[in-house]
Amino acid sequence: MPADLPIVRSALSMPGSNARALEKSRALGCDCVIFDLEDAVAAEKKVEARAMVAQTLADGGLEPRFRVVRINPIDGEWGADDLRALSRAPLDAILVPKVSSADDVEAIAGAMATAGYGADVALWVMIETAASVLALERIAQMAATTPLRGLVLGANDLSKETGMVRTVGREALVPVLSQCVMAARAHGLVAIDSVLNAIGEDERLHGECRQGRMFGFDGKMLIHPSQIDAANTAFAPSPDALAEAEAIVAAFADPANAGKAVVTVNGQMVEELHRDEASALIARAKAIAARG
Repeated sequence: MPADLPIVRSALSMPGSNARALEKSRALGCDCVIFDLEDAVAAEKKVEARAMVAQTLADGGLEPRFRVVRINPIDGEWGADDLRALSRAPLDAILVPKVSSADDVEAIAGAMATAGYGADVALWVMIETAASVLALERIAQMAATTPLRGLVLGANDLSKETGMVRTVGREALVPVLSQCVMAARAHGLVAIDSVLNAIGEDERLHGECRQGRMFGFDGKMLIHPSQIDAANTAFAPSPDALAEAEAIVAAFADPANAGKAVVTVNGQMVEELHRDEASALIARAKAIAARG
């Protein structure tokens, strides 16, 4: 992951209409809070939730968590008003659902500019339609000309549209998991894995977190505070991985190995690319530790 992207092991989605949840967000151990104005808010509560989220952001106390608001679809009844209402709020990213093409990203970026969003507010988009999966490369390319900085996989909507069956191992989603990460990595974007709706199924949660990490995601979107620890653990360097990385970096720094492109560490041949990978892992571990 590029060094300038945020640490988002755990991205907790919280209903924008739930005052207790909004207040509780300041005390949770997640790396990122996503205040949801879309699926988690009933139609009759949309306007009230928008005001509640704006006030929560204005009141502060959320740092160092990455602050995100998921607005309603930009071409729907509430999305444009959501975008305008939050343009002066202290937040880090706007998350937009139902994005299906590069043209959608361009339109949203234009709407953000018109509403007065600063360059410090990123655009994240949900990958949750069949069209968005087919257009992943073109969508991710928009990072070069728009504030697009993150892709968030939305498996619930994707499964609904395509008929994919969501099994414990997510076999049907495997190609999409890979494509999402590849697109993100090719264009320097954050990649966030989809939610697990099953609350209390700890073994399944840990399994999905490990799977997401194996595919290369930066973190996982969550729907309940009880899921935070599992995500924070899975998407952080393990003690063994950190020790190995430190050994690799130390081996290349050893004067005895000066000028060598390949060295032996714990019986394994490692190259400079492994040193670079190890250095990135160490930097990630330090950034996580610095968050406290």
